[in-house]
Amino acid sequence: VQLVESGGGLVQPGGSLRLSCAASGFTFRRYGMTWYRQAPGKERELVAAIASGGGSTNYADSVKGRFTISRDNAKNTVYLQMYSLKPEDTAVYYCKAGPLPYWGQGTQVTVSS
Repeated sequence: VQLVESGGGLVQPGGSLRLSCAASGFTFRRYGMTWYRQAPGKERELVAAIASGGGSTNYADSVKGRFTISRDNAKNTVYLQMYSLKPEDTAVYYCKAGPLPYWGQGTQVTVSS
């Protein structure tokens, strides 16, 4: 199993980023996918989740209305579109496949002026 996150970077408050997570080594379309994030000194937290077919999504209250999770099962990729970014969104973002015990290396998102 391999999960490769990308798309992070430095962005000003109010800006946007689109994260991608390319998955391999398992049957992607059978698993719900989740984005997590971990800020310095804090525990890893769930950000957004999407069902295997993409028909159901769930968001942390802190990102509702600003972030959108989506997936492309033909490309084995899950996305996180982030708008109206705030300094408190600064973290390393990770994706995870259902209950599988695998993590990627994460992608750093820094929101700062």
